[in-house]
Amino acid sequence: MPETAGGSRAGNRALSVMDLIREAILGGTVGAGERLNEVQLSRNLAVSRTPVRAALQALAGEGLLDYAPNRGFTVREFPLPAIMDAYDIRASLEGVAARFAAERGLRPEENAVIERSLAAGDKLLERGSFEAGDLTIYRGINGDFHDTLLAAARNRMLGEMIRICHHVPMSSSRNIVAFEYRDVRRRHDDHHRIHEAIVAREPWRAELLMREHVSSIKASLIRALAERNADHPGEARPADASMT
Repeated sequence: MPETAGGSRAGNRALSVMDLIREAILGGTVGAGERLNEVQLSRNLAVSRTPVRAALQALAGEGLLDYAPNRGFTVREFPLPAIMDAYDIRASLEGVAARFAAERGLRPEENAVIERSLAAGDKLLERGSFEAGDLTIYRGINGDFHDTLLAAARNRMLGEMIRICHHVPMSSSRNIVAFEYRDVRRRHDDHHRIHEAIVAREPWRAELLMREHVSSIKASLIRALAERNADHPGEARPADASMT
């Protein structure tokens, strides 16, 4: 039936638009409290307002957006304690994911993705400094590592719970906190150690390393916020800061 086919295409388009908007929020491109205009989004994404409206409604359902009559959709603001809690929960859950991956073993295709991400990170870091565009490259490297380990845990419930943590923008693995060479060097070395523990089938070591890894990112966030507040006192609340 034509209506069914049309509905399927609209659904696929809405999903694509939703992914693009979600990435902008989680990546810090769109700030907390910012209003999302349907007309402007439709124009920027070169789509009609129907898939944009569907995407915004779905993202509100995920908890990323707030809706108010006569104001529309705005990016939800998360206070600093909620962000800290999200990191603590994420550390525990991703630690369990690493343990499961070590217990169950990596599939060849999963190991290949992780090894590619590690090699790409090695290449990015070998210069000893960063250039324009490197943040985007590392965001993909980091996302591939964490997403693949989560898939390797082979536990749907665990995956859904971790994704809820990632819906707090500043705690998402796609939103790189404090993009300085020393921080990224440490995180990438952590990735190597976590991978080694999983390949060696050392589940408890893999869990501990992953917990420490996520906790170190939380520490980087706290340091970055403190430095920002020292340089610009009273300029922005923690929930409004874009930590990249």
